Amino acid sequence: MTHSVPAPYVEFDGRPATGDDLRIPAFAGYGHFTAMQVRDGTVRGLTLHLDRLDSANRELFGLPLHGARVRELIGHALDGAGRRDASVRVHGFLPPGSEDTVSMVTVREPAHMTTAPRSLMSVPYARSVPHIKRPGEFGQMYYGRLAERSGFDEALLTSPGGLVTEGAITNVGFWDGSRVVWPDAPALTGITMALLETGLARAGRPSVRRPVTLEAVGSFRAAFVTNSQGIAPVRRIDDTPFAVDEELMDLLEQAYAATPGETVRPPRTRTGR
Repeated sequence: MTHSVPAPYVEFDGRPATGDDLRIPAFAGYGHFTAMQVRDGTVRGLTLHLDRLDSANRELFGLPLHGARVRELIGHALDGAGRRDASVRVHGFLPPGSEDTVSMVTVREPAHMTTAPRSLMSVPYARSVPHIKRPGEFGQMYYGRLAERSGFDEALLTSPGGLVTEGAITNVGFWDGSRVVWPDAPALTGITMALLETGLARAGRPSVRRPVTLEAVGSFRAAFVTNSQGIAPVRRIDDTPFAVDEELMDLLEQAYAATPGETVRPPRTRTGR
C-alpha cells in the first residue's frame, strides 16, 4: 500500500498561494531557499537561516531579504497552517519584470532524520555555486535517485580526483578518533553542520576542516551525515564499511541539543514610561 504525502500549505508574501503565484516557481525557478524544522514555534539556528536567505538574495538579485520580514512570513504561514511544529521552507524568487523579491513559505508535517545507519554511493558530481542553497538541482536529484536504485540511501558528491564534497542532501563528517573532520571542499555549509561546529568547540572538542578523498575515507573510525532534519551515522561508503560509534553520536547530539531554539516571533519590546 502506498501512502500519499500531504500537500504543503503555501503562502506568497504572507497570503495563501494562488495559481498565478505557483507559476513563479514552476516557470521562473531561478532562486534560493532554506529549510528548517520548527518545534513549538522555535528554530535552532534561526539567525543563521535568516542570514543565509539575505546573503543569497543579495548575491542573486542585488536585493536584501530582511530577517524581520522573513520571521513575520514564517509566523503567518505557521498560523495559516495551524501548526507550531512543522517542516518549513522559505524561498526567494525574482519574477521576470519584477523589481521586488517574492517570498514563498511552505509548511509541512514536522520531520526527523532516521537514526538508522546510512549507506552512501560516491558519484562524480559537484554542484556549481555550492554555497547557494537552491531548488531543483538536477544533478543532486539524478544521482540521488541513482544511488537509491543501486541499493544505497544517498549519493556522496565528489569533485575531480575523488575529493569528497557533500552528500546529495546532507553534509558529511568523519571521526578520526579524537575530533570531527569536515571535508574542506566547495560545498554548502548546512545550518546543522554550522551549529555542530560551534557546539563542539563550546564543549572543548573543536572540529577541523581538511581535504578528504575517497581513497582515504577508510582511515577514519566513523562517519555521519547532517541536514535540517538531524544527524545519522554512516555504515558504508561504497564498499568501505564503518562501525557506528555510539560515543561520537552522543557527542554530536549533545553538541546540537546545547543550542537553544530561537522563537520565530520574538517577544515585543514594551515602550512607554
